[in-house]
Amino acid sequence: MAQLQEYKCPCCGGAIAFDSSIQKMKCPFCDTEFEMEALAGYDKELKNEQPDQMDWEVSSNPQWQAGESERLRTYLCKSCGGEIIGDENTAATACPYCGNPVVMMGQFAGARKPDYVIPFKLDKKAAKEALMRHYKNMPFLPKAFKDRNHIDEVKGIYVPFWLFDAEAEAKIRYRATRVRSWSDSSYHYTKTSYYAVMRAGSINFERVPVDGSSKMPDALMESIEPFDFSEAVDFQTAYLAGYLADKYDVDAQQSIERANERIKQSTQDSFRATVQGYVSVLPESTNVHLHNGKAHYALYPVWILNTTWKDTKYTFAMNGQTGKLVGELPVDNGAFAKWLFGLWGVISAAVFGISYLMWLL
Repeated sequence: MAQLQEYKCPCCGGAIAFDSSIQKMKCPFCDTEFEMEALAGYDKELKNEQPDQMDWEVSSNPQWQAGESERLRTYLCKSCGGEIIGDENTAATACPYCGNPVVMMGQFAGARKPDYVIPFKLDKKAAKEALMRHYKNMPFLPKAFKDRNHIDEVKGIYVPFWLFDAEAEAKIRYRATRVRSWSDSSYHYTKTSYYAVMRAGSINFERVPVDGSSKMPDALMESIEPFDFSEAVDFQTAYLAGYLADKYDVDAQQSIERANERIKQSTQDSFRATVQGYVSVLPESTNVHLHNGKAHYALYPVWILNTTWKDTKYTFAMNGQTGKLVGELPVDNGAFAKWLFGLWGVISAAVFGISYLMWLL
């Protein structure tokens, strides 16, 4: 016995059936009517939808040259567990993450050699000046913090990043609506029309960055993007002189999930920008297929600035190439309350003025 085809309403999800009086398919729940050809085409699209396929080739591994890694030293922070890398001339230092002393462990070994490095372009003085400018642009920052605060530690550190290249083919189906309203002498009417909008195409991604350090929050590192990769050079240990380098503890395979999230979100945003002329647009189905996915390893320059206020530590990160700085600051609740009270006073005065004018009229 043949199995009957059951159609679901694209608008509300209810079961729909053929209405012989109008010769169309009709949903008994939301009263939406469908042409048979349109519904058949929609059903065909649903059957052809595929899950995401986002695979990567991450086996590339450049080799250290003879004697190259022996000039590097590893340092271990016994407080937070951070393991950082310096050259053979780097003295014992402080952890750039928690500020506690770190001890030299010995020669560097066991990590993959970076493919690229973006050398530091801005020095420690520029990092301090950027933080001072950051203070000036914060109206609710406590005055005492500005006047008495001092920077505990400024460290230039090369942060490990995995850079992902891929060609993405995507197909996205949206549920969109248009709304029309009108009135007569008795009623006000609103008609909502529903549409299935399809988008398909391909996008090339180059060097999508994911930081390879669990101690560096992804949100913090992504906030100081972008880095200009045109200034990247092939890695040489000489670039580490005078700086530290974080040893990655999140490998390329573990970074794939975050790379996929960023690529998928960018793809959805790009496709969504082409869907215009609707009141609402919601993605109902997304499938992304990646081709020629590869991962490279690079070191990017970051200044880490630590400061303390009322026993609370504040950490700032500055892009060592572009100077973009981010970080959280304390808030003067009294100043914020005064501003809020003043704003409420302005709004109240405006409302009173409008009401008074209407009364006069």
